[in-house]
Order: sequence, then C-alpha cells, then structure tokens
Amino acid sequence: MNDSVNWNNRFRELRTCVLIPTYNNSTTVGTVIKDVLTYTENIIVVNDGSTDNTQKVLSSFPFLKTISYPVNKGKGWAMRKGFSLAIDLGYDYAITIDSDGQHFAKDLPAFLEKLSSSDGNILIIGARNMNQDSVPGKSSFGHKFSNFWYRVETGIDAPDTQSGFRLYPVSKFKGMHFFTRKYEFEIEVLVRSAWKGMQIDSVPINVYYPPPRERITHFRPFKDFTRISILNTVLVAVTFLYIKPRNFFRILFQKKNTRRFLNKQGTDSSDKPPAFLKSKTNAAS
Repeated sequence: MNDSVNWNNRFRELRTCVLIPTYNNSTTVGTVIKDVLTYTENIIVVNDGSTDNTQKVLSSFPFLKTISYPVNKGKGWAMRKGFSLAIDLGYDYAITIDSDGQHFAKDLPAFLEKLSSSDGNILIIGARNMNQDSVPGKSSFGHKFSNFWYRVETGIDAPDTQSGFRLYPVSKFKGMHFFTRKYEFEIEVLVRSAWKGMQIDSVPINVYYPPPRERITHFRPFKDFTRISILNTVLVAVTFLYIKPRNFFRILFQKKNTRRFLNKQGTDSSDKPPAFLKSKTNAAS
C-alpha cells in the first residue's frame, strides 16, 4: 500500500494523469482502471461512442473524470479530447494506456522515472518486445513499416512507433492543431512532436496478446492501413519540402552567429594592456 501511495504522490508532483481511450471494451476496461488505481487516482477515461456496457462499467467509478459521446469517432479523436481535458485540469503530462488489457499498469512507474531524469520536454514510448511468439504477424509487419517511415520523416531511430502506451507532454500541445482522428493520429503526434524539437525516448514495457480466438481489435486493416499510408505520404512530402530545408537553414544560421560571436571576441581582445596594468604603469612614471 505504501508503494501505491508513494506513486500516487509522484503522479501529483509531476502533474501527470493516465488517459484511457475506450471503445466497446466493457469486459476489460474495468480491470484496467482498477489496476491503474493502484498507482494513481489521476485518471481520465474517454468513452468513444461505445455501444456495449462500457458506460455502465464507468458509472461504477463515479470519481473518475470521464468524457462520453454517442457516436464513435476514432481513437485519435478520443485522445485529442482527453488531451484537452488534461490540459484544462492542469496536467502537464498524460500517459495513454489501452483499455483492452494489452498493457500492464505495473509499467507506469518506468514512465515517471524516465520523465524525472529528463528536462521535461519529452515524449516517452513504451517499447514492446516484438520478438515474443504471441505477437500477431500483422503487428510485426506494421511495427517494422511504421519504424521505417518514422526514421525517414524525423531521422530518429525509435524502437516501437506503433505502441499506444506512451507519455505525452500535453502542456506542450497548446496551440497545436492536429488533423487526424483515427489510429493514424498516434503517428501524426509522434512525428510532429519530433519536428517541434521534443526529445523522443522509450522505456521497455510488457505486453499481452491473447490467443487469436479471444482477440478483440477495432483496427480495420484495409481502411486504417490506407489512412496511415496516406498520412505517411504527406509527412514525407513535408519532411523534404519544408522540415529538412528549415533545419538546414537553422544550422547555417547558428554557425554564422557562432562565427560572428567568435570574430567579435577576437576584435574585443586587442593588444591593449588590462586596466590594472595601465594604472601601475602610470604610477611608475
């Protein structure tokens, strides 16, 4: 119990909450909430238009901060609504965790420890072990596909760009306008955070993939993969037409300023003797 109290205080000190977007996961979302409660009471749940018993489950936790709306709009939209509420409630960071039981609340402290050792301008990805036997083939392919395009778009070699278990610096998103609403949002926010100069780091996490017959997924391979591909096409175009030229001129400008500063220092340090030597010379004469 002491450990949970200590972590709860740590969440408060770091102004961090846990954000749980959910859609038709009534059989698992209650357990996920209970597990998270062993670490913190700072929880926001976004019910993204569920048509099962999700709302009934959430009503058994009356102290939670919740957002519900009648029509499903997508995970990205749910996360955007959750980010906005987190900012309104005064949180600086939000850790997103899936409601299907795939992630483990016991990994939450790893995010806080990594955050504590940073300068705060950081987005932390929970990196899964994709070599375990239970990982579905489509997840393994998507993992490699996403990592490749993320490296092209940002120059960063991230270990797991598809993981939904992440710590986001939500206070840094003020004034940012996002465009995507479905699963591709997690790619958009990750790439644009890197473009803004945020540190992108990771911590290892555990992950559970149930047997194929028990798996529930709302990812629609054709539609969602098409959306992701279109987004990556746009991001790559922006990378080469704007981001890379912008970074080049920034580096060039910094080098010019550095050279100008060094030249100025050289001009200022003339061969004239220091003032205290001048006074000694005058006194001797």
